[in-house]
Amino acid sequence: MNHIQLGERGEKAAVHYLSANGYSIIVTKYRTKTGEIDIIAEKNKLLVFVEVKTRRSIAYGYPAEAVNYRKQRKLILTARCYLQQSGRSDCQCRFDIMEILITSSGKLSFNHIINAFGE
Repeated sequence: MNHIQLGERGEKAAVHYLSANGYSIIVTKYRTKTGEIDIIAEKNKLLVFVEVKTRRSIAYGYPAEAVNYRKQRKLILTARCYLQQSGRSDCQCRFDIMEILITSSGKLSFNHIINAFGE
């Protein structure tokens, strides 16, 4: 499995995880010229922008460590585009990170970091 397939598998698993935990999935892979948001979901009238990071191991650090300040700025700009395009600029929102580790046997483990960053 290459890194693109790994990422796609992680994003699909994250959608299932979030759905099973009461989130309504609005859109996946939302793209603009400013960037991409993996998952946009809603729970309890709160809009949640989710960045999914999938890894095979933590040998080079935890997946969330890849969401550095630059990546966070891009996600915030992209979220602003979504809010403007969808007419939801007045709603409450937050940014989560979903860490997914996939073992060589295919077992998944999830770490949902709620309100991981913001402005």
